[in-house]
Amino acid sequence: MIVLGIDPGTARLGYGVVERQGSTLTRRDYGCLESSKDRPLEQRLLLIHEGLTDLIESHRPEAVGVERLFFNKNTQTAMAVGQARGVVLLTAAQHGLPVFEYGPHEVKLAVTGYGRAPKDQVQRMVQLVLSM
Repeated sequence: MIVLGIDPGTARLGYGVVERQGSTLTRRDYGCLESSKDRPLEQRLLLIHEGLTDLIESHRPEAVGVERLFFNKNTQTAMAVGQARGVVLLTAAQHGLPVFEYGPHEVKLAVTGYGRAPKDQVQRMVQLVLSM
């Protein structure tokens, strides 16, 4: 099974493509779709859509995992992330892909065994699991 994982954002959208064969996970691709903050929002969202479409067409994932929106004190950031998530959901739907949503604490718990793990610990565990 091939899964496309997304960490949404309008300036930087992180992605990873992994393949699971039995109990083995293999990294197929990863990176970041970036757009200039100087561009109009609608152009940045279009770039996200086009980038995700290219990823889906080249890797043919069977599912998409996306980080659930986490509201904090900065509502402007939350709105931008929400708009990027909307593009992710739309693009997945256009390709007939099921979407699974996970909160930050769920990802941290699954990867490290601790739901409040710092980002550097999550990063290290991902590197270990995927032999990066």
